[in-house]
Amino acid sequence: MRYRSLLREHCTVVIWLLWSSDMLVLWTCGRASFALVFGSQALFDRYIVAMAIGLALATAFFSRLSLYGAWRGMSRLEEMRQVAVGLLMTFMALVIVAFLTKTSSDFSRIWATAWLCSGLFGVALVRALLRGAFSHLRRRGFNQRQVLIIGGGVTGINTLQHLLALRDSGFQVVGYYSDDEPAAAVPATLATGGIDAALAYLEGHRVDQIWLAMYLSEEDTIRRLLSELKDNTADIRLVPGVFGVRLLNHSISEIGGLPVVNLSVSPMDGMNRLVKALQDRLLALLVLILTSPLLLLIALGVKLSSPGPVLYRQERMSWNGKCFVMLKFRTMPAHAERDCGPVWARRDQDRATPLGRWLRCTSLDELPQFWNVLMGEMSIVGPRPERPVFVQEFRHQIPGYMQKHKVKAGITGWAQVNGWRGDTDLKQRISHDLYYIDNWSLWFDIKIMLLTIAKGFVHRNAY
Repeated sequence: MRYRSLLREHCTVVIWLLWSSDMLVLWTCGRASFALVFGSQALFDRYIVAMAIGLALATAFFSRLSLYGAWRGMSRLEEMRQVAVGLLMTFMALVIVAFLTKTSSDFSRIWATAWLCSGLFGVALVRALLRGAFSHLRRRGFNQRQVLIIGGGVTGINTLQHLLALRDSGFQVVGYYSDDEPAAAVPATLATGGIDAALAYLEGHRVDQIWLAMYLSEEDTIRRLLSELKDNTADIRLVPGVFGVRLLNHSISEIGGLPVVNLSVSPMDGMNRLVKALQDRLLALLVLILTSPLLLLIALGVKLSSPGPVLYRQERMSWNGKCFVMLKFRTMPAHAERDCGPVWARRDQDRATPLGRWLRCTSLDELPQFWNVLMGEMSIVGPRPERPVFVQEFRHQIPGYMQKHKVKAGITGWAQVNGWRGDTDLKQRISHDLYYIDNWSLWFDIKIMLLTIAKGFVHRNAY
C-alpha cells in the first residue's frame, strides 16, 4: 500500500532525525556534565565553543563510519562499536585541538571524561530505541526494500535463506530466479523461473534491489545480466564477488554477516543524501528570493506576449524512475503540441514565441525549476530529466541510459557545462552523466555550479 512506502520515500527525513538525535544527546550530555562539575553556573563560553566543535567532529566521523547510512543488515553490536570508535576519535581530535591552541588547562578533565562516557551511553541508548522502532515498523510491512534474487546452487539458496532470516531488516524477497531445478527451500509465495524469466518479470514489475548470487566462474553470465539490466534503476548487488566488470559507484559492504558487492548503486545514500538535500533546498530558496523581481517581470512578459498560462508544466522522469511535473516559463504558443504530440526539440524546428526564443537562449525559462528543487523533486546539479515517452525510446538505444535515474534530475549538470545540451549527441551526454554519478561529491557539485555561472547561461545549443 502507498502509506507503507512513506518512510522509504522520505528517507532523508529519517537520516535527519538520526543525526539530530545524536547531536541533541551529545549536547545534552555535555551540558549535564558541566552542571555535574560546576553546579548551576551558566555554561562558560569556551565550553560552548568546545561542544560545538565536538558536534561538528562527531558529524564528520560518524558519517565517515557509515553511521548515517542504512541500518539494514548492520548488527546492533557493530553499530555500537562504530559509535564508540566515532566518539573516541572525536575526543582525541578535541584533545589535539586543545593542545595545539594551548587551551587544555582551561577545561576540566572530569567534565571531558563525564561527557565522553555519558555521550557514549546516551547515543547508544537513543539509537537502540530508534532501531527498535524502525524494526517494529518493518516487521509490520513498512519501509520495505523489494529484492529480486538471480542465482543458483548453494550461493543462491544461502543468499535467499539469509535474507528471509533477516525479518526486521526491511528486505522483502519478491522473487528467486535460477536455471537450476526448483529447490524445496524456495517459498511458494515467491516469483520463480529461469534467469531469462527474471528479465521478463522486471519488465512488468519494479523492484528496489537485484541480487546476483552466482559463482565467480559465471562471469560471462554476470556480464550478460549487467548488460541486460542496464535499463533498470534498481540497485544491483553481487554475492560473493566478481572482477573485471565495469561497475558504477561500486563498493563492498556486509549485510547481516553476508559479504556483498554493490555493482551499480546510487551514491546519494546516508549523509550524502542529507547534505545534498540541504544544499539544494537552501540554495533554491536563496535563488528564488534573489530573483523574485526578475521572475515577476518574466511572468508579466510571457502573459502579455501571447495568450495562455505563464508556466508550462511537463511530466519528466527523475530519481528511481519516478515521474514529476517540471515547471518552466512558457516559451511556445499554448497547445503547441496538441496536434503533433511530444516532439524532440531541434534547431530547425522553431516553435517558440519571440520572447520565448530569448528566454530559451538565456536559459531563464528554467528558473521556475528552483521551485521543483525546493519541493524535493529535482536537484540543482544532476542529469537533465527527459519526458517518459523519450525515456522509453532512448533506454533501448543508448547503453546505460537508465542509470542516470539513480540520482535526482538536475537544473544543470556535468554534461551541460561541457556543452552537451539541446539536440546534441545523447551518448556523450549520458557518458558525462554517468561520470558525474560515479564521481559525485559535494565539491563536484560546487564546481559544476561555478562553471555554470562562469560560462554564462547563454549557449548556442539552447533553443
